[in-house]
Amino acid sequence: MKVFVTGGSGYIGRSVLRVLQERGDEVTALARSDKSATVISELGATPVRGELTEVDLLRDSAAAADGVIHLALTGDERSGEIDQIASDALSEGAGRNPYVHTGGAWTWGNTAGEVDEDAPYDPPLITAWRVAGEERVLATRKQGRHPVVISPGLVYGRQGGLPGFFAWQGSEKGAVPYLGDGGTHWSLVHVDDIAELYVLALKAPAGGRYLGTVGQNPTTKEFAEALSQAVGIPGKTVSVSVAELSQSLGMVADALALDQRFNTTRARDELGWQPKHLDVLDDLARGV
Repeated sequence: MKVFVTGGSGYIGRSVLRVLQERGDEVTALARSDKSATVISELGATPVRGELTEVDLLRDSAAAADGVIHLALTGDERSGEIDQIASDALSEGAGRNPYVHTGGAWTWGNTAGEVDEDAPYDPPLITAWRVAGEERVLATRKQGRHPVVISPGLVYGRQGGLPGFFAWQGSEKGAVPYLGDGGTHWSLVHVDDIAELYVLALKAPAGGRYLGTVGQNPTTKEFAEALSQAVGIPGKTVSVSVAELSQSLGMVADALALDQRFNTTRARDELGWQPKHLDVLDDLARGV
């Protein structure tokens, strides 16, 4: 396939480009800086210089491909606004070809037990804009387009993602932090596994929506204890409040305070997704 990717130089995007290259696909990827262009080129893809607001560029790049994977996010107060501009252009350009859009597990809010993709949304403020965005994208199916939404859990692996921040905190302070009493559950996925799911989604049916989690939902205390092994301070953990964590992470801290437990096999049943990293705590302890 010819695949156009946004966010290809980012944390998840780098793994997505690796998977696409392994499949032998012809990949172009949006590069918003010279540094991003270099990363994309080193991963075997062709960089396309531009911004998420360059509607014509995005539309034309999507139209020239057999499928689109949209990962890029500005990560600031304009995230929702810019994502709408970019996703509209990409979806229009993709037309009847698959357009894979990024959602997020935080959109489900506190789950009150184990849930799947059909549970109602209850997003924290930081991701509230995603709800309307996903609905708008999925509604394009009525126009003959081919939208698919992937909603990753908390992504870890390759020394990156938010777990990397907690590991760094542990190394700096001599103890890995966990939230409150440590009983809050998180739902995680390895970066290489979620990358595989994004690529599989290029063959998903129009209108498909898939959670990218592996069904293991450790508590934040278990998470911290595992990370303490990886950073060489086994058993050294410390409780922090959401207010304390927000000093470093802002509104992300409120999202991390969500108690989330997901249990779904939709991606495996419908797309044949076979995640390899099923023991999250063992991975974290080994720094995989």
